[in-house]
Amino acid sequence: MIWRKLFDRAPDQSQVLYEKIVKYARREIFYRDLGVPDTVDGRFEMIVLHLFLVLDRLKQEGQPYEDLQQRLTDAFFKDMDRSLREMGAGDLSVGKKVRKMAEACYGRFKAYTDAMAEGEASLQQALHRNVYADTTTGDAAGLAEWMMSARNALQLQPTKTVAAGEFDLP
Repeated sequence: MIWRKLFDRAPDQSQVLYEKIVKYARREIFYRDLGVPDTVDGRFEMIVLHLFLVLDRLKQEGQPYEDLQQRLTDAFFKDMDRSLREMGAGDLSVGKKVRKMAEACYGRFKAYTDAMAEGEASLQQALHRNVYADTTTGDAAGLAEWMMSARNALQLQPTKTVAAGEFDLP
């Protein structure tokens, strides 16, 4: 009976949504065509960017989606913790590294929120600082344009579709 409960349990909605975010963040177009560095840091930046877009969309719906937003954020940090451990970070340093990632993540959320309110040129600057900081190549203008169109695409999709991880991005 206990085994049945363990195996019959449906995946948590936040985990399904997080997996969809990671799937989109790993699309080759970002690394090949837009010059996002195909590194641990570059992949982190793309997950944060996609997480921002989904959280931004859910935030507009207010209280009914606050719990999902929190669980989605928790799923992200659990994944970061797991990834650090897989890369060989010791138990003592994982907490500090996750805390540093959290600061970076929330800093980017604020930067992207402010930049999107100001327009595409401001967003381009924020992306250049964050995503392309360690490279002289990269298409911050192209990524800013994509990000604005992705935000618009999410606006046009029903909240329940986005929350279920069944959304589409350009």
